[in-house]
Amino acid sequence: MMVLVPLLLALWVGAPNGGCALPPSCLQPPAKWCSSLDSAVQCGVLKQCLESDFRRTRQTDDPVQVGLYYESLCPGCRLFLTSMLFPTYLLLNEIMSVTLVPYGNAQEKPDGQKYTYECQHGQAECLGNMIETCIMNMTEMAFPIIFCMESSADVIGSAESCVKIYAPDLSMDKVMSCANGDTGMQLMHQNALKTKALNPPHQYVPWITVNGEHTEDLQEKAMTSLFSLVCSTYKGKKPAACGGAEKIHYKSYCHNE
Repeated sequence: MMVLVPLLLALWVGAPNGGCALPPSCLQPPAKWCSSLDSAVQCGVLKQCLESDFRRTRQTDDPVQVGLYYESLCPGCRLFLTSMLFPTYLLLNEIMSVTLVPYGNAQEKPDGQKYTYECQHGQAECLGNMIETCIMNMTEMAFPIIFCMESSADVIGSAESCVKIYAPDLSMDKVMSCANGDTGMQLMHQNALKTKALNPPHQYVPWITVNGEHTEDLQEKAMTSLFSLVCSTYKGKKPAACGGAEKIHYKSYCHNE
């Protein structure tokens, strides 16, 4: 999953007219402004998209890989994903990658040629895990969709509206067909295998890995300030957001006319 640029925090304030108005030709949601040259031109953000792509190509070191093993209805998981992980990714997506594995403390049981699941917070959580897993398999906009869902008071009930915002071409019927069918089951089985393969084995969720490693020290640093952890872990040239030499200024005003 990959959000091409930190659009919500950067391009909007750098848009024409100070972010106060968009050209009428801009029909894409913010997360897709840089998805193509045509979209960038139509939304008046071509310069910002090109600058972001240029900065990304200059990053030669491997990105910091952050893994989150979580449950869709776990309060602590939802808090970390929405208030720490997603905001950090918006700012540092040039130097970090994110892997989401919704499964956590669930239990997988073989049932003939299939599998059934029992989740810590009930069957509603199993459905939430399955929906988010299917979305990750169906669109590159999965992370903002999942952020939208987990930010809502009703994680499952908000899924359709969140999908419409960030992936309007994706049918919720197709998502539910995956979630209720063999495809979703097989995808969840892979999540179960990934979770069971953790070393050391997870003791709680959210369970955070950095470059495939988990320690209590890394967990504590990630929960306290993931932003600082990613900046300090990255071995290449630090981006401006981390206090690097490159300075990017987003000056934007809505004038009193």
